[in-house]
Amino acid sequence: MNLSFWEYKTWLSDIDFAIIGSGIVGLSCALSLRKKYPKSKIVVFERGILPSGASTKNAGFACYGSISEILDDLNNHSEEEVIQLVKHRVEGLQLLRNTLGETQLDYKEYGGYELFTNEDLELYASCKSNINYINKLLFPIFNSDVFSEKENIFGFKNIQEKLLFSKFEGQIDTGKLMLGLLKIASEENILILNASEITAISDNGNSVSLQINSSFEISTKKAIIATNGFAKQFLDEDVMPARAQVLVTKPIKNLQIKGTFHLDKGYYYFRNIGNRVLFGGGRNLDFKTEETTEMELTKLVQTQLEHLLKTVILPNNKFEIDKRWSGIMGIGKQKKPIVKALSNNVFCGVRLGGMGVAIGSSIGKQLATIVD
Repeated sequence: MNLSFWEYKTWLSDIDFAIIGSGIVGLSCALSLRKKYPKSKIVVFERGILPSGASTKNAGFACYGSISEILDDLNNHSEEEVIQLVKHRVEGLQLLRNTLGETQLDYKEYGGYELFTNEDLELYASCKSNINYINKLLFPIFNSDVFSEKENIFGFKNIQEKLLFSKFEGQIDTGKLMLGLLKIASEENILILNASEITAISDNGNSVSLQINSSFEISTKKAIIATNGFAKQFLDEDVMPARAQVLVTKPIKNLQIKGTFHLDKGYYYFRNIGNRVLFGGGRNLDFKTEETTEMELTKLVQTQLEHLLKTVILPNNKFEIDKRWSGIMGIGKQKKPIVKALSNNVFCGVRLGGMGVAIGSSIGKQLATIVD
């Protein structure tokens, strides 16, 4: 690439902070750094023409965990760790709402529901019997009982009799969320360079070298990795990509579904977008294949999504699929995000575990505090 003197001078020289990834974490980190260092030069590098991971491709759930997910977390974490995970998600969502405002987010707190298929009787019984226990565990966070039972008023078929309801769960418009963050970043004189993939990072002691699009190299004082599911190429940590496939229907007349919904331990999830249904998940059908950064669709997952729409979610409605896509999350053996210094001048905020909407802004803010 032949860069002019002006291009290099304006965008790519004398960089104080280079942030890799223009998703929720990257932009939130940039905004926090701007408050901390008002006169610094902050440049955000984004591999796609839009944020390419999950920030513009997620389902728009403002959630903190279904009851089955929380119970599953308790098998691998202590009670205190699970409380902190949920608390972190609640605080992160509040920070996001404070930063952008509920109008910009198109935030709607319809509540969240968990469905259990006829085959999930044991899981259903376990979750029902643990409602009081989980409510007591989370009471210090919400100052209220969170979970309760609800009737199936939505016409779902082939599921257990009751739905388990989470009254504080909400939904947002993912596009408006990212548009709002990009607007604030621009107003704060944060430069965002799209179609600029960082392919290599090298800490030289006094500065960091970044390879862009495998064609030329620039220098920055500090580099911050906020690529989540794409981070494995840069660091040796417990984080791996996890693809999530999604579809959305065309408008459905007299759609009764309103809220956010979880199915099969959260491996499937759906919601209304006005009078459409967004439905995603199915990673558990073939974990190995979905451990990828390739944003493709598979027949296995897409066929199952359509099957569940027909037999469980919309058994009484005719529907057509409007769009299909996939996004890349960052997961690991533990749910706690990785926010740390990798060297004197390179830092990372990754492994959001499918909770990027809830914790992305707080992870970005936390990341900015350790960069000096």
